[in-house]
Amino acid sequence: MTTRTYLAFDLGAASGRAVLGSFDGEALSMTELSRFANGPLSVLGHLHWNVFRLFEEMKKALALCAARGGTAPASLAVDTWGVDFGLLAGDGSILGLPYSYRDGRTQGAMESFFNLVPRETVYRLTGIQFLPFNTLFQLHAMERSGSSLLEAAEDLLFMPDLFNYLFTGEKGTERTFASTSQLFDIQAEEWSGTLFEALGVPRDVMQAIVPPGSAVGTLLPSICAETGLEPLPVMAVASHDTASAVAAVPAEGDGWAYLSSGTWSLLGVERPSPILTVDAREAGFTNEGGLGGTVRLLRNISGLWLLQECRRVWARERAFTFEELTAAAREATPFRTLVDPDRPELLNPPKMTEAICEVCRNTHQKEPEEPAQFTRAILESLALKYRYVLDQLQALSARPIERLHVIGGGVRNELLCQFTADATGLSVIAGPVEATAAGNIMVQALACGDVGSREEIRAAIRRSFELVRYEPQRRAEWEAAYERFREVVR
Repeated sequence: MTTRTYLAFDLGAASGRAVLGSFDGEALSMTELSRFANGPLSVLGHLHWNVFRLFEEMKKALALCAARGGTAPASLAVDTWGVDFGLLAGDGSILGLPYSYRDGRTQGAMESFFNLVPRETVYRLTGIQFLPFNTLFQLHAMERSGSSLLEAAEDLLFMPDLFNYLFTGEKGTERTFASTSQLFDIQAEEWSGTLFEALGVPRDVMQAIVPPGSAVGTLLPSICAETGLEPLPVMAVASHDTASAVAAVPAEGDGWAYLSSGTWSLLGVERPSPILTVDAREAGFTNEGGLGGTVRLLRNISGLWLLQECRRVWARERAFTFEELTAAAREATPFRTLVDPDRPELLNPPKMTEAICEVCRNTHQKEPEEPAQFTRAILESLALKYRYVLDQLQALSARPIERLHVIGGGVRNELLCQFTADATGLSVIAGPVEATAAGNIMVQALACGDVGSREEIRAAIRRSFELVRYEPQRRAEWEAAYERFREVVR
């Protein structure tokens, strides 16, 4: 087949990137056009996303793409982090800057909503892990505070929907993203009337749900004129970033799990249907949509966010690189301090190093005293938490897990990959790093008929990227550490 190119915008909570992918029917090659910072903007005591600055960065990338010359991309698509949304007025204008999921306005909203609908019912309807920043609880927090923005809203658009709207003027919501919101009935495949009635929010603010690989619209003439690009289709891919990443897991056959490793760690398996049992609910598992009507049964685990936040604290005195911290951690004393990465004290503390020390005091452990000790404690604790969640996952899904595919930015941390193999006792296959962008591009290729299935996408990924295998070592030491870890995990 003729080589075709696709443009992917992959926006994370810390950074965004524009990636041009070329697919010749066998292998994918990717070129990063631009990378730009992202992060919550503090305004009057609340955290927001500056969507207008992000959109300007995306238009700059379109201009870079046009300036390259040659064949124009066949399409473009956007994926982003989950749960957050913007609101539109009746005239189509955006009502304020979208809130960040880390904003404190949702404090207590989850417990408050359970007075309206029991948590058992919410989980049975949605299959989603209870996290205070889920869209359901964000909306409840706005409703109970009498938000004038919510009162004026005619449309709710999730983050990728919002950028698609700015590109095309068209509205819609893609299934994988809808499923992260805790507003989507996972079995009925529609917005939950029960939950919207309890919220007191009209269900018609929501958009029609479309499957990944659907066409949204065409790039607006004004954007084409501004950037120099010809009109091109805008696609709804697996627009939740983890859904795109899982689409690019280079797995084959059965018996595998995936770990999307970055700011967050998302550990799970791909299934044909959700698991909505009491055990799944109490263990905090979530059932999110995947490519081809699949369900991603997974746990959200706090990931390298802990190290990123510690590094931000240390930057006041010295700007350590992640490579320096990891090298120092290799030489630090093993298993000196173990913490549950998901303790609520570590969700978004003012000073992460102090929060970790507080957890250590509360669990009667030695406090880390220097960056190497903090880094080693974080990496070992993450690896042990992966083991803990994998044990739960195997019990729930009643099928063996023989290998673990690690994808995303955490692949670059070789020490964490080795620790993960050591802690879990599994072969760990690491790569690709840019799994989300690769998945975004390959779902565009699927929509255009250049590949025919998830299996063909994964075969193309295996042909396209170097994968690194890690085998378990020092099993007796890690088993002993795991027994200690089980005493501190929540």
